[in-house]
Amino acid sequence: MSDNQAATAGSMRFSAPTEVDDKARKAVWGAAIGYAMDGFDLLILGFMLKAISTELALSQGQAASLVTATLVGAVLGGIGFGMLSDRIGRVRVLTWTIVLFAVFTGLCALAQGYWDLLIYRTIAGLGLGGEFGIGMALVAEAWPASKRARASSYVGLGWQAGVLAAALVTPLLLPSIGWRGMFALGILPAVVAYFIRHSLHEPDVFVARAQDKPKESALHLLVKDWDTTKLSLGMVILCSVQNFGYYGVMIWLPNYLSTRFGFALTQSALWTAVTIGGMALGIFAFGHIADRIGRRPAFFAYMIGAAVMVLVYSRLTDPTALLIGGAVMGFFVNGMLGGYGALMSELYPTAARATAQNVLFNIGRGVGGFGPVVVGALAATHGFEFAIAALAALYILDLLAMWFLIPERRGAELT
Repeated sequence: MSDNQAATAGSMRFSAPTEVDDKARKAVWGAAIGYAMDGFDLLILGFMLKAISTELALSQGQAASLVTATLVGAVLGGIGFGMLSDRIGRVRVLTWTIVLFAVFTGLCALAQGYWDLLIYRTIAGLGLGGEFGIGMALVAEAWPASKRARASSYVGLGWQAGVLAAALVTPLLLPSIGWRGMFALGILPAVVAYFIRHSLHEPDVFVARAQDKPKESALHLLVKDWDTTKLSLGMVILCSVQNFGYYGVMIWLPNYLSTRFGFALTQSALWTAVTIGGMALGIFAFGHIADRIGRRPAFFAYMIGAAVMVLVYSRLTDPTALLIGGAVMGFFVNGMLGGYGALMSELYPTAARATAQNVLFNIGRGVGGFGPVVVGALAATHGFEFAIAALAALYILDLLAMWFLIPERRGAELT
């Protein structure tokens, strides 16, 4: 059978979903729960850096590198698990990533020094790197085209639920169980993974296309020609700015509030929680906006809003204004997370969809992993206000990448 005949046969065996059924809802829940576990873990790390540094005698650079190592590990995990998912299935590999992430997060509780903790964080990052892209591909393939962006935004809300839980729970538990006890809680997702594995089903489009796999590797399909390479370059830039801005702000936000305004841990947690609430609202709104007016207009509006609000937030001095400004900044800075899953799903074929999601987003995570290091370095020399304000310049690069490299794909059926 020729390639064209195989493609035709594959398309005949598959009908794109036209409504949100039980499979689609379960796909969102499964992907969102896995993503929530990731968000919880990374934010509690931000709250625990001071306690970890004190007990293990870490420098500021070593403490920040724990976040960086997790995100660099996510790049490697994203590549490997994304390709594996495109080859053998979404649900099975998603389960493996959650278990790997959970086990090595739990092992962090046993760390005796910087180097073994760094190793545990890096391996946990491998699992973390697989979850985002596989979950987003799973959801995009299970939902109808007209509601695909809002579905990916619901998965993004899983992350926000995790970080919000971390912001609220950490001040309550950290004083009593310590940072080791907090890491020990990370083993719970392994139990959740069992239930996820037995409740989800492979999307029809993946089952249909699985019989007609291309000869090229999924990784090669991301750069198979110049037009595709431009798409991949554009997405790497978008994902890098997204993650750099997010981690640069969120990892240091509790420290920023404590240093500049003298907030205690519970006060910092409240202000951080309000910022996270704004992020959640931004993600939810982005999905609906992108489904109504298109991906590009939604991204442009949020990028401009992010640049403006980061500058505004860095200059606020009144606590009430800071609270409100944090929510509005969060709306734009992380609201764009609601659109990446749908956008990348529409830009790449089924044979490379999870690989694209994982590789491109996790390269962005890897670059974003240097956000806390850069912000920390700038804060040490110029102060936190300058460090946070400097992030605004990144969104100009974001705007240029979207304008020149990324086409509009609203309503496109998956290939």
